Amino acid sequence: MTSEALRKARDFEAQYGPHIPAQERPAFHATPTIGWMNDPNGFSFYQGECHLFYQYHPYSNEWGPMYWGHLKTADFLRWDRLPAALAPDQEYDAFGCFSGGAVELPDGRQLLMYTGVQRQHNQEGFLQDIQTQCAAIGDGVDYEKCPLNPVLDGTSLPAGGSAVDFRDPKVWREGDVFYAAIGNRTEDDSGAVLLYQSPDCLHWEFVRTLDRSYNQYGKMWECPDFFPLDGRQVLITSPQDMEPQGLEYHAGNGTLCLIGRYEPEGEGFVRERAQAIDYGLDFYAPQTLEAPDGRRIMIAWMQNWATVRSKPHHCRWFGQMTLPRELSVRNGRLCQLPVRELESRRGAAVVRRSLLVNGETSLPGVQGRTVDLTVTVRPMAGSSYRWFRLHVAKGGRYDTIIRYRPGEDTVKIDRTRGGLPFDIVHTRTFLVRPRDGEIKLRVILDRFSVELFVNDGEQAASTVIYTPQEADAITFEAGGQVLVDVEKYDLLFDEEKEG
Repeated sequence: MTSEALRKARDFEAQYGPHIPAQERPAFHATPTIGWMNDPNGFSFYQGECHLFYQYHPYSNEWGPMYWGHLKTADFLRWDRLPAALAPDQEYDAFGCFSGGAVELPDGRQLLMYTGVQRQHNQEGFLQDIQTQCAAIGDGVDYEKCPLNPVLDGTSLPAGGSAVDFRDPKVWREGDVFYAAIGNRTEDDSGAVLLYQSPDCLHWEFVRTLDRSYNQYGKMWECPDFFPLDGRQVLITSPQDMEPQGLEYHAGNGTLCLIGRYEPEGEGFVRERAQAIDYGLDFYAPQTLEAPDGRRIMIAWMQNWATVRSKPHHCRWFGQMTLPRELSVRNGRLCQLPVRELESRRGAAVVRRSLLVNGETSLPGVQGRTVDLTVTVRPMAGSSYRWFRLHVAKGGRYDTIIRYRPGEDTVKIDRTRGGLPFDIVHTRTFLVRPRDGEIKLRVILDRFSVELFVNDGEQAASTVIYTPQEADAITFEAGGQVLVDVEKYDLLFDEEKEG
């Protein structure tokens, strides 16, 4: 039965959401029906269709008591809006239905597993959140919260685990057993990921701690995911309160990928490599699914908690997801590329090989704000160059710059002139693999974002921009002489293409 709170939210989004013009949204990135969006939730296939839920506050463009919004897609690019799925309408989730996952049950129904939050005073009189794991079961549109809720609470934590920071279950099924990876804070005040198992998603038991921070990678580990990929086992999470480590991890809320092996009956997860997931300015809380064709696909909130007040005035929606990305492990490293479905949206190609760049130049037909652009840069024979800059979303006082320095093996994203007039971080620099001055940059532009994929996905970097759409120039600039290959496609999402 639909609660009054959920009915009101659905009525509100049905009344006001359709009035937001399509041109005020990204062309192919997921956005909320109306109001606020953060973490992706329940990214999964159900009865052959891809569903994406998300943290949602429909009534404003600010974070508020968390609902679950709901989208569906046939191609990871165009998103059908479904009614809100969950509302904070029970005692155990009165302060919010926080992040979680989804799984199809053997009887054909879909189960949503989420963190319910109660806010209460502790013994010292301070307000604190008590977080438990809850379940709702439905048919892909309507969901009924389980009478057993919460299905997992602090009594099932390992010694030293915190019931205040115990959230974000990612649930999956292996044969007849369901598993959930859940973030937690440990007795040393840092993060961990816990593994639970269940025969029915309603009765859970603790299996083991998959891995923990020991204060090396931030504090609380949020939004975990755990999956096999290309013969390795991957654990991803989003640590809070990270300290910077060189150019790999930045301060604040970050992302962490741990690659290793998993021995269920032995040592458990054995970490072999650690890396950041995305090196840009706006990326958090990634979640993955396994597609029916076997691809491991990831999506994330393309935003940063430190910059959420930097939004356009009077915007009726706020928050968007990254372009879904296909994952692989190459040379021990997590790699990611845009989903291949994007290629079906390409218009005519503009191709130029071995363009000599010395100073700044542009090319006829190379401009736009919904673009798939690949630029390969290499030095002239027998010479070197100091830097290369790719300018996008450029016009008047606006400009977003991707800069490569071959002598440092660094890439820098700079959105200082990207339309966000707020005192926030606008640049990020990261190391890339040395390639004797050659680099391959693939840039996906949507109306309000830039996503960069370096050297066939060895690294990715995402950033939000609010540059006016009229600023659509793309130019190439070099400190010295370079040869540049350019391959550019407009991405077509107009009504003619849809028809």
